[in-house]
Amino acid sequence: MKKIIECVPNISEGRDINIINQVTAEIEKVEGVKLLDVDPGATTNRTVITFVGEPEPVCEAAYRVVKKAAELIDMRNHHGDHPRQGATDVCPLIPVSNITMDEVVGYAHKLAQRIGTELNIPIYCYEEAAQVPERRNLAYCRTGEYESLSSRLGTEQWKPDFGPNAWNDHVAHTGATQVGARDFLVAINYNLNTTSTRRANAIAFDVREKGRPQREGGKVTGKPMKDADGNPIMIPGTLKCTKAIGWFIEEYGIAQVSMNITNIAVTPVHVAFEEVCAKAAARGVRVSGCEIVGLIPKKVLIDAGNYYLAKQQRSLGVSEDEKIKIAVKSMGLDDLKPFDAKEKVIEYLLEDHSAKRLVDMTCTAFADETASESPAPGGGSISAYMGALAASLATMVANLSSHKAGWDERWEEFSNWAVKGQRIKDELLHLVDEDTNAFNKIMDAFGLPKKTDDEKKARTAAIQEATKYATEVPFRTMQKAFEAFEVINAMVEIGNPNSVTDAGVGALCARSAVIGAGLNVKINAASLKDEEFKTKILADAAAIEAKAIAEEQRLLAEVNKKING
Repeated sequence: MKKIIECVPNISEGRDINIINQVTAEIEKVEGVKLLDVDPGATTNRTVITFVGEPEPVCEAAYRVVKKAAELIDMRNHHGDHPRQGATDVCPLIPVSNITMDEVVGYAHKLAQRIGTELNIPIYCYEEAAQVPERRNLAYCRTGEYESLSSRLGTEQWKPDFGPNAWNDHVAHTGATQVGARDFLVAINYNLNTTSTRRANAIAFDVREKGRPQREGGKVTGKPMKDADGNPIMIPGTLKCTKAIGWFIEEYGIAQVSMNITNIAVTPVHVAFEEVCAKAAARGVRVSGCEIVGLIPKKVLIDAGNYYLAKQQRSLGVSEDEKIKIAVKSMGLDDLKPFDAKEKVIEYLLEDHSAKRLVDMTCTAFADETASESPAPGGGSISAYMGALAASLATMVANLSSHKAGWDERWEEFSNWAVKGQRIKDELLHLVDEDTNAFNKIMDAFGLPKKTDDEKKARTAAIQEATKYATEVPFRTMQKAFEAFEVINAMVEIGNPNSVTDAGVGALCARSAVIGAGLNVKINAASLKDEEFKTKILADAAAIEAKAIAEEQRLLAEVNKKING
């Protein structure tokens, strides 16, 4: 599964559309990156740019943004209302899916080093990427802004993490850039059954991390209290990493609590929703739903779906689409207008809709395509699909068992099995298309030119590499299809007895998937010149095949035993 990160560089130009367009054009030159949003501000003289993709292309696009902004924006002439100290003021990287924060920090450091070394721009790393504790705070990194940079550079305290520690004409032009790693920020508005901004603000103060000022006598009309240094004493709210206010929306005729969640790992969206509902109810107000502003990672909806399914004591081993539907209905994301996950979820926006995927076909279309004169999809893809069906049948039995009357106390036990089955199914569905892709790579390699000796050598190497990959893919199918036996076995032993034959058919499918994929391993390995690789993968494949045959026979005996009482 692809690792996806987001980058949100802020450049110090919000008025000259020609400069803004030149900078964003650099992003669109990088393959594998999608530009999502460009938000210029004239008063701040700053533009917020958002793009996403896999880590390496995103970092390349970020580097190009910083380089182009440094060429076009002269900080000596910059004025605006927003704090800043560089042509590209900040450049945060944000994990979206299938990647850890630690990994993102590593990419941030590499990007920071490249910018500092190749572009000679002072770089301060902030938030999760900070190498100096104080620099976790972005405001600290920008102390005194651009105007104080000339006096700060050259000192030990303000030595950049990367790039020059000296003021010169080049740095005077570019300023300094803050490169960071942070969590995803979600903007969400909660719809209230009131028109009172005051009530909305009260709820916002109840939950936001900053809270509300402490007043004398604990009364709303009391004078705000201050500490010995003259700073307001605050009563913290209940939700960490949140900022919130109340307002009235003329368009909808209701008040809302408008919230920014700055770290969804600390405060997930569904947790914030439940807390706002509780605080609203305590004040006699009902939350009728909410609206997501901008884009979100898929994880936000999947985690919410899992949470609400668990609250209902229902199995979590259901499809992604079902979890998203549960999340949307549970939080009322479609309260004010239709909610289309395809338009709001970053991963869905990144999908290549022009690519024809076998797994997106109807059953009939898939069968027709297989039966056509085209050599793909072939036995490898069919084997992967049989494996997916094996896992699906076992998952179905787990879900039926979880929902069985009288077994309510065992819902979580079967839910865990269903989750495992869903994961195996999804990985095998990916291998359906990957097997066809592997075959196409071989065909592409055979199509390479072979006029000169160098071309012949390169073509032979490409054919061997593609064939090796085409051997590895069905071997992965064998491994993954064999994993389905664990779930099948559990369902034969402890699952709903009325569905034991479904588990039995799953065993037949899993065995067939393993043997079928094994045939592809054998035929592709036969063309390999790497004898060590060939010997090992054939031996490993034979071992998996033998275990699959034995497991199928054992499980069928158990199934028939249960059928016969």
